[in-house]
Amino acid sequence: MTELSVEHSEGQDAAAAKPRIQRKLAPIVPAQNIAGRALVLVIAIMTFLSCLTFGAVTLVRDTASVWENQISREATIQIKPVDGLDMEAALALASQIAGEFPGVKSARIVDREATARLLEPWLGSGLNIDELPVPRLIIITIDENSPPDFAALRAAITPKLPSASLDDHRTWVDRLVAMARTTVTIGIAVLALMLSATVLTVVFATRGAMAGNGHIIEVLHFVGAEARFIAREFRRHFLVTGMKGAAAGGAAAILVFIVFSWWSSRNMATPQADQATALFGNFAIGSVGYLGVAVMVLVIGALTAATSHFTVVTYLSDIDIRQPDAG
Repeated sequence: MTELSVEHSEGQDAAAAKPRIQRKLAPIVPAQNIAGRALVLVIAIMTFLSCLTFGAVTLVRDTASVWENQISREATIQIKPVDGLDMEAALALASQIAGEFPGVKSARIVDREATARLLEPWLGSGLNIDELPVPRLIIITIDENSPPDFAALRAAITPKLPSASLDDHRTWVDRLVAMARTTVTIGIAVLALMLSATVLTVVFATRGAMAGNGHIIEVLHFVGAEARFIAREFRRHFLVTGMKGAAAGGAAAILVFIVFSWWSSRNMATPQADQATALFGNFAIGSVGYLGVAVMVLVIGALTAATSHFTVVTYLSDIDIRQPDAG
């Protein structure tokens, strides 16, 4: 009876001790430390810059596409003021000739207010364009399926209006599109460099975490813990770290895009906004851009986890190689 009581008492003590032992168990990689918080910040900054680069690439690419579409839809007739020229009559005549020409859908005269607004960034407000030798414009809308013969259109306008010139914008827009494509290529290269820098940062952070817990890792490895178990612990830790930093950086980038889009919409119909919109669109990256930011966050989080896993496996393989040499 006494032996049973002793055994029962020992069983209770063991059962009571078991939770205490479990509470003392700690992860291989500490959940919170100064290096971990610094890594979250670094990943957040790199993700923020990567998302900004991706958004800028998307914006420039969409703008280049708009330029390419506009070149097939519009052309411009410019009439320069000369002595004795009735500008309003010249505008009406050129508009009539262009509007009746095959392949032209419509011809729209840019009125005085719109002309003054185009010049406002350089000459200020309150302009009286009648007192300045300001050329006037006519916007021609082109049938994309059957564009006009521009040489014939020039030949029809020039004899009647020697100061008029037809500009199909091809040279100017081709240069801008080429510049945009170059910018997109540079942006993609910068994005690749940022992702590479993120990977290298995670490699050094993983090695630092392993150096701080190296004795624990080696003991676990030598007593039979599988490399995939240790690597899984590191992968889980750095996945959480990477997702925290990537989510913070992605959210900050989305906020920047929303603010720019809001600013662009609030400042429409101003000279500055007109010029910015002409060059960069309305600063809205669209659903594709926001989806790309989300994908960027997931990619950086996955890269962080995969990089730490590969680094740990390589480290443990080096231990296995050094072990026979030490023996």
